[in-house]
Amino acid sequence: MSQPLHTFTKLVIRPLVILGFASIAAVPLVRAAELPSPEQMWAMIQKQQAQIAALTERVEAAEARTSQAQQQLVATSARVQATDDKVEATSAYVETLADRGGASGGAWYDRTSLGGYGEMHMNFGGGNEIDFHRWVLFVAHEFNDRIRMFSEIELEHSLAGDGKPGEVELEQAFVEFDLSESSLARAGLFLVPVGLINETHEPATFYGVERNRVENQIIPTTWWEGGVSLSQQTDAGFSFDYAMHSGLNVPTTGSNAYRIRSGRQKVAEAAFDAGAATVRARYTGIPGLDVAVTAQYQQDMAQGTLSESIDALLLALHADWRAGPWGVRALYARWDINGAAPAALGRDEQYGFYIEPSYRFATSLGDVGIFGRFSSYDREAGAGANSVDDYFDIGVNWWPHEAVVLKADVQFAKPANGNDDETVNLGVGYHF
Repeated sequence: MSQPLHTFTKLVIRPLVILGFASIAAVPLVRAAELPSPEQMWAMIQKQQAQIAALTERVEAAEARTSQAQQQLVATSARVQATDDKVEATSAYVETLADRGGASGGAWYDRTSLGGYGEMHMNFGGGNEIDFHRWVLFVAHEFNDRIRMFSEIELEHSLAGDGKPGEVELEQAFVEFDLSESSLARAGLFLVPVGLINETHEPATFYGVERNRVENQIIPTTWWEGGVSLSQQTDAGFSFDYAMHSGLNVPTTGSNAYRIRSGRQKVAEAAFDAGAATVRARYTGIPGLDVAVTAQYQQDMAQGTLSESIDALLLALHADWRAGPWGVRALYARWDINGAAPAALGRDEQYGFYIEPSYRFATSLGDVGIFGRFSSYDREAGAGANSVDDYFDIGVNWWPHEAVVLKADVQFAKPANGNDDETVNLGVGYHF
């Protein structure tokens, strides 16, 4: 190479070439400086993922709300349809009643109802025994909105007839008339309004296998008479019953002379030379409380068979209080009987009382209740001698259903004659 060319190359061409390569090499370096670093790229990716997750959550929530709204719409539509069906059914029923001539104008079987109760007892003590004590069938019929009939027939001790232990009895058969919204009248054979269990004695409604002695010997439960009655009720919780009816006809001789329970005629070709009147005032205005007082006047308990009139007055008061699981029942009843003949036997005064605390609680198998009861009565209180019979009962009721009961109790008897006794009783009962 000639010297001038070499010089030109050295001075001009070489710097240009170097400058060109330098320019080409500088371009990637500038672009690399503008790109984010890996740490920045990772942060951007995380931020975008968070945004995507938030959007996904919002979409899912919106879809859930839409599904819930659809379900609510379906449920509302179903309720509307059910309401429509009920309205149509009610309208059809009303039209049917209108065609029959009114609300009480249905077929006889629509206005007739059945009910009943039964109880079987087992007693172990002085004499072991099993007895289906009572089987009762109840029939009611509504003639119209104001007039109705009630009847009740009972078979006692399973078997009735000559030489058999039981009997068939008509316990109720009366017609009831509504006089107003708060008063009604009855005519026929009805239960006397006295005591705690004379009118309400289904086995599931009281404690103890056997009914208490006071409401057996002093108030002769079950006690029914024939006559008429009037009942009134107030908004304040008071009610009043007035009844004029057939009377007792007690024996005047023998061991049962002037014994109250032996005087029941059961309206079976009953003597009616003298009647009786009963008045009861009752208060049930406080939930769980039932308080009542009854007065009854017997015109002549001998029904004219004696030269003297054996008139008598019965006073009875009771209280039944329930507060939560706790309850207590108490009753007092007393007869004052006029006439020289009952006074000579000391039976011109007869009285009795009992008190029965209880505790009832719920279990997974039904309610269970425990009770204790002390009862005492004297059917010869007019005599000077001790003639008081005392009884103490303790036991348990189990209600697997509110209308079904199984019972167990022990009774300790301490009668005036000194024949103390203990009896274990088991029972089962129902009503419907």
